[in-house]
Amino acid sequence: MLQTAAKDNDLYDVVIVGSGATGGVAAWQLTAAGLKVCVLEAGPKITDADFTEHVLPYQLRYRGNSANFVGGIPKSPELMRNRPIQGLVYACRESNYKWWADDIKNPYQTPEGKPFHWIRQRVLGGRSLSWGRQSYRMGDIDFKCADRDGHGENWGIEYNDLVPYYEKVERYIGISGLREGLPQLPDSEFMPAMPFTCGETLFRERLKSRMGRVATIGRSAILTKPHNGRQACHYCGPCEQGCITHSYYNSPTTTLQAAVDSGKCTVVTDAVASGLTKDARTGRASGVAYIDRTSRVSREVRGKVVMLCASTLESTRLLMLSAEEGLDFNTSGALGHYLMDHIYRGGAGGEMPELKAKPWAGMPRRPNGMYIPRFRNIDRAETNGMIRGYGYQGGSSPGFNLGAKGFGASFKQAVREEGKWRTGFGAWCECLPRYENHVVLNKEKRDAWGIPTLDIHFDWSENEKALWNDARVQAAEMLESTGHKNVRLNGEYSVGGFCIHEVGTARMGKDPKKSVLNTWAQSHAIDNVFVGDGAAWASIGCQNPTLTMMAITARAADYIAAEGKKGRWG
Repeated sequence: MLQTAAKDNDLYDVVIVGSGATGGVAAWQLTAAGLKVCVLEAGPKITDADFTEHVLPYQLRYRGNSANFVGGIPKSPELMRNRPIQGLVYACRESNYKWWADDIKNPYQTPEGKPFHWIRQRVLGGRSLSWGRQSYRMGDIDFKCADRDGHGENWGIEYNDLVPYYEKVERYIGISGLREGLPQLPDSEFMPAMPFTCGETLFRERLKSRMGRVATIGRSAILTKPHNGRQACHYCGPCEQGCITHSYYNSPTTTLQAAVDSGKCTVVTDAVASGLTKDARTGRASGVAYIDRTSRVSREVRGKVVMLCASTLESTRLLMLSAEEGLDFNTSGALGHYLMDHIYRGGAGGEMPELKAKPWAGMPRRPNGMYIPRFRNIDRAETNGMIRGYGYQGGSSPGFNLGAKGFGASFKQAVREEGKWRTGFGAWCECLPRYENHVVLNKEKRDAWGIPTLDIHFDWSENEKALWNDARVQAAEMLESTGHKNVRLNGEYSVGGFCIHEVGTARMGKDPKKSVLNTWAQSHAIDNVFVGDGAAWASIGCQNPTLTMMAITARAADYIAAEGKKGRWG
């Protein structure tokens, strides 16, 4: 699968750096338009044989534990030694750790006391292999947020500009969910929704009647019926370890595979991009320089257009590295600045006393939860001095009574029959774009391939902290209002980057003096370079970002193809 190779003298219509969620969409759309495309991926190839969702913990030497496991079973030495940052993520496990970036070979730096967790997967498909699959549209409340509260800059595009591309992506990859008719969370083109649990049904009904708020099922890029040759999800649970039925969206088994099947896409794995190259005659980019991951041989692939889909900070790093070739993408001074992520890991939990808990340890395991859309600052700019808003993810399910007393059969019975029906929600809060949250190139610190690394400077503002604290209080109020008992606040501020929703640092906008990219995600300074990932974002909203990244990429690909027909790229 996807085993192709490029020749140094080939000239492609478009060179795409990155094979993840957006790189796959770019390849799919550009080849569908008839363009010849090359995709560069820094990591190795992957096939269905590498998926481990049906490998059980007892089949593994260290019982499948990740580096952040705090129980008594030994942790995987390989995880602890080479992936001390990546191993903090719940999805990085003994069975799939090789998909994740080696932190020793791929270092970055942060100031003392201000950590940032840069989570990366260096493998064909990138983070699309292990993402959370939550897929939400953004609306004009997000794209025009600066008009509402005066902070930052608008994107330069409107919701209606993206609607056709949201629809195109959703119809192809498959998004399950329910229509709710909310302007702050526009509906998608949905497949049948996954069902609620009993507790979630009660919570949803009571929240609507008692507080006027909506709780819906998560909108997930997981098939609930057969689609495009892919099978419906069978609820095995650990999607982050892959999916042999191709039921959830990941690029190697969907968009990228479609691009290769077109006969117009070349995929080069083990290609560590080191910067864009310059055409001395035109001043444009002429392609991408890369280093073979295993042999360390330097190579170049030539293209009429370059599209960076390498992930937010990696794409910005490549733009910065290209300055040595004479390609200046920082004419506005904004490159590297306005880094954002969602602050999360705070919320509340409680017990639903009227439901009898009868938990079961076996299948099925619904790979989804509930979502409570933003309700703060919908009809106003601010509340109690806070601007922007937050949404929640969580759910309600029966749990075992692991604190039961007794021994033998009586203990087992108590564990099973004296459990509680628990409900909990955590908030994902918007982060403001601020100039001081930024990255810079560090030429003194280099990675395993001799490429300069990034210094990352990031911290939460008081607005993020205020939203986070307000969200915890509101979560508790919603649980109490819906009849829950023993309600408790929980959580602590997350470390920047750890939500894995990092965006910004090469933002789009209409004014070239304030932005790096125009409204087509095209460089203001060098017109044959595009950025199709989160680096292009001017603000973050509170929704999971991947669906919007894919829609922006599809729109940019449409523009590239249309301009190519006019002869713009030569």
